Amino acid sequence: MADVEAAPGELLETLRKAAAALTDNGVKFALAGGFAAYARGAAPSTHDVDFVLTQDEVDVALAALESAGMRRAEIPEGWLAKVYDEGRTVDLIFRPSGRAVDAALLSRAEEMNVEAVAMPVLTATDLTILRLLAFDEKASDFGGYLPVSRALREQIDWPRVIAETADSPYAYAYLTLLHRLRVIDYGPPYERSDG
Repeated sequence: MADVEAAPGELLETLRKAAAALTDNGVKFALAGGFAAYARGAAPSTHDVDFVLTQDEVDVALAALESAGMRRAEIPEGWLAKVYDEGRTVDLIFRPSGRAVDAALLSRAEEMNVEAVAMPVLTATDLTILRLLAFDEKASDFGGYLPVSRALREQIDWPRVIAETADSPYAYAYLTLLHRLRVIDYGPPYERSDG
């Protein structure tokens, strides 16, 4: 089954259902992707629901979501697991952008109410780092993330983003674009500017 675009309201219902199932089964996770950005002030996602968790939590998470009525998908990717809730996609990501999810990433997540359900949500800084590290020669459409960067810019530790993405030429290009668009005061190879 291919991922399909869904109405935000339907995806929010899937988000609530999945987060409740994971929480009730003691899975350590954090909301990621478009809905983490939404929880922090960006527009809602219309693509899927993303959670990050450690690889050793994946089997428990899949069982919890199946018990909640979702259907497990067999996929070839070695960095995530996937379930469907009536055709709506839930991704369980344990190796985003080539980095293993660890306790440090999950411990930085902040408890937030998302559509009346309390859940841990990735910080805007971690969300941005993971997104920038995902840019590559096959996926470097900056336009989709520009509104998120604008919406979350005051919540992001930009010097940390710059430091942690320094090896990525795509992140460098994106940060330079943000600097030139005056979205941020930081950007490689620039120093902080006050004017």
